[in-house]
Amino acid sequence: MKRRDLLKFLSFIPGGIFTEKLFAEQISNESKVSKKKVLTVAHITDVHIIESNNAPVRFKNILQQIVTKHKPDFFLNTGDSISDATRDHVTRERVIQQWSLWDDCLKVISGHEVYSCLGNHDIWHKAPSVNDDMFWERYAVKKLNMPARYYSFNKNNWDFIVLDGNNRDGTYSLDEEQFDWLRKKLEDFPASSNVLVMSHYPVVGTTYQICGGSGMADDWKKQKDLFYKHRDKVKICLSGHQHLADKTFYNGVQFCCNGAVCGRWWGKGNNESAGIGYNRETPPGYAILKLYANGTAENEYYPHEFNE
Repeated sequence: MKRRDLLKFLSFIPGGIFTEKLFAEQISNESKVSKKKVLTVAHITDVHIIESNNAPVRFKNILQQIVTKHKPDFFLNTGDSISDATRDHVTRERVIQQWSLWDDCLKVISGHEVYSCLGNHDIWHKAPSVNDDMFWERYAVKKLNMPARYYSFNKNNWDFIVLDGNNRDGTYSLDEEQFDWLRKKLEDFPASSNVLVMSHYPVVGTTYQICGGSGMADDWKKQKDLFYKHRDKVKICLSGHQHLADKTFYNGVQFCCNGAVCGRWWGKGNNESAGIGYNRETPPGYAILKLYANGTAENEYYPHEFNE
């Protein structure tokens, strides 16, 4: 029986009005309990911090705005934190310099935890050997205070899975070891779990079409199938990389690719930009997530005003 029909029925029996009132209060109380907010989380991505265009000052102002306006419990950062470590001309010294700039900016939120994943631009490709302490992802993992290149943690009965889609085979995909770890993690979580998955590359979304098919996870179908299998647990998947804001629901799972903090790389934009600093139609910004005890996840994108 639908709630509306039940209330009508109750109104016709002795004491029906009193019973109806009690029933309505019970429904209201259950709703409040199940929709109780347990976490407020700030999501930043694609900062691409660089010295030019007053980017450090602007980024510090953005971080301060997030803390003051939204009071998040902690931050999630889905990569491309520094401008670029991938080009052939990028030296060891230049990589260190970029990460020092990142360190300086994050002093603004030194009282907050920041959980990060790796973006493609965070990885130095020119280390002379696999034994170098800056080889591939090692230095970025260290500078981002990550326990490993992929990992998980729990906050207020929400489980967070952090993935690394920068496969050393040159693809944007999860290596076999990591995928097996992810599969087992999801299998081992109890059915009542609330899981947030974050990675740099989008898995499902409309940005695939807008960007001409580039920039998605190369193994998107494999990941999508796994998340669908565990759709009772996986509530939301966060990503960046595209510098575009996109929210897609696919068969019970919410996929959110949030726009870049840097917008169009801290510049004013180009002929496709819908406004100052926009990448196509997406303004520079960040997202705020509200996570609830019943597994509901709300993701809202906020443009910031520090565009020049």
